[in-house]
Amino acid sequence: MSKVNQEQIINHLKTYGFVYQNSEIYGGLSNAWDMGPLGSLLKNNLKNLWINYFITSVPNMHLIDTNIILNPLVWKASGHIDNFSDPLIDCKNCKSRYRADKLIEENCNEKINEQTADDVLIEIINKHNIKCPNCKKQEWTKIRKFNLMFETFIGVVEDAKDKAFLRPETAQGIFINFKNIARTQRAKLPFGVGQIGKAFRNEITPGNFIFRTREFEQMEIEFFCEEKDEEKSFDMFEQKIKSFLFDQLKIKKENISIINYPKEELSHYSKKTIDFFYDFPHGKSELWGLANRGVYDLTHHQEFSKKDLTYLDPNDNSKKIIASVIEPSVGVERLLYAVLIDAYYEEIVENETRVVLKLDEKIAPYKIAVLPLNNKLTEEANSLFFELLSKNVSATFDSSGSIGKRYRRQDAIGTPYCLTFDFDSLNDKSVTIRERDSMKQVRIKISDINLDNLKSLF
Repeated sequence: MSKVNQEQIINHLKTYGFVYQNSEIYGGLSNAWDMGPLGSLLKNNLKNLWINYFITSVPNMHLIDTNIILNPLVWKASGHIDNFSDPLIDCKNCKSRYRADKLIEENCNEKINEQTADDVLIEIINKHNIKCPNCKKQEWTKIRKFNLMFETFIGVVEDAKDKAFLRPETAQGIFINFKNIARTQRAKLPFGVGQIGKAFRNEITPGNFIFRTREFEQMEIEFFCEEKDEEKSFDMFEQKIKSFLFDQLKIKKENISIINYPKEELSHYSKKTIDFFYDFPHGKSELWGLANRGVYDLTHHQEFSKKDLTYLDPNDNSKKIIASVIEPSVGVERLLYAVLIDAYYEEIVENETRVVLKLDEKIAPYKIAVLPLNNKLTEEANSLFFELLSKNVSATFDSSGSIGKRYRRQDAIGTPYCLTFDFDSLNDKSVTIRERDSMKQVRIKISDINLDNLKSLF
């Protein structure tokens, strides 16, 4: 089939309970979405797979869970207070507000980056006569910096000294705990620390469904190593990300492209950055970032905190170094969106459109659906269903409608296998197992079902 469009995928995910509009009964909230029952299961499976692949199955990797609100000095040290901003420009005529850099990217081919000065951005906008997308006038204000961090206050009085921020990334909570982790876990370089958690960015132009929202989850790793091992560690994570995308999630290689940024386009903290781009319905956009942050983070936190964040080589007590950092970072919702787009298929079967999510069974919301052929078989089929649940198998039970319609429902939510319990099952203690992608069916004794390798039957 041709590539799925954004309206198709949004309608499908809302229809089947993957995603809901946030605050829908109150008219919604702009670019805010809630995960429904199926979206929550899929999201948790995705996070657990990441934890297993990158953390718990790898030596010298540790998991941490840090606070959303940190000491405000953390954000001064990290550079977020001074540098984490977008160039904001307003239309004087209709009062619409835009990011100046995005206006340029969408209307001309001028090369700009986050270091491009505001007066240069204005020159480009005037040079190309870029007009307001809303009212088509060219009456712009001066550019002003808009910090993306959400402000909040600690305590009962909104005094400036009590101002704090909702974290815009999870990484800093790891950096400020570097010494704690190294000491309590007796960690020796190289070692890594991973975290999954909420982050908040007051984006000027959020959009494209769950691709860019103001509240989101990140999965980040900070891998600490010596400077001489930066390149080797960077290459290792590049290969691990590829393997996770292609081998674990089964994302099609043709939908992924890799951008290696030139030095002049790097963030203030980065020595090297590559982005894995996915071909979303709205266009190719960043999915997963990999950065060599060098010694920037621990150096700045040591400077601002006045605490020693050096690493003492256990084999040489005279050797104290600042650890370098390699950071693979991905947004959970963004990755989930890519997985769902990649898995979405439509085909014509028996003159009807069959919609199927070809999700890998490791992350599908349900691995098995139990379907009694007739309502008179509900009690016996329920016994099989509860047996599966007792074995920690993610399963669902569906007894409503014809067996064909139930197959289509399970296809649409990505359930890999359907177990049909019919009248013969009462006597031969067998069920018919249907595989989602091929639609092939086999008859098998219930006692012979190997839940860990159902795929081998097909």
